[in-house]
Amino acid sequence: MLGRRMPARVRAAYDSEMNAARTADPQARWRHLERAHIISQPWPWPHTRNHLSMLALAVAQRDRREAFGQVIRIIVAAPGSALGRYPEGNTGRASVPLTQPQPIPADLATLLSNLASPGKER
Repeated sequence: MLGRRMPARVRAAYDSEMNAARTADPQARWRHLERAHIISQPWPWPHTRNHLSMLALAVAQRDRREAFGQVIRIIVAAPGSALGRYPEGNTGRASVPLTQPQPIPADLATLLSNLASPGKER
């Protein structure tokens, strides 16, 4: 989705999840960041920004494995998004293989459903 802006309704959902991740308890923060990750995958900057937030949380929690996994993901996030090569539904966590697609939660699937269809409202 290089050069295309994130649709307003998608941006609102992404911003909501990222904002919620700042104030929730640690486990809920990860859930919000995972949901924001799924939403952001088609757009290079939001996708990378999400991984930067995941890295910050991993560092704050002193989780070395997660932090290392996030560094790797930060490197590949923007190019993967720009080229449309990302595993849909992947939560972005280090515990999930980098290229493994995962089921998309129903509400997010609905939100993202018409992104691949040109001419529809984005």
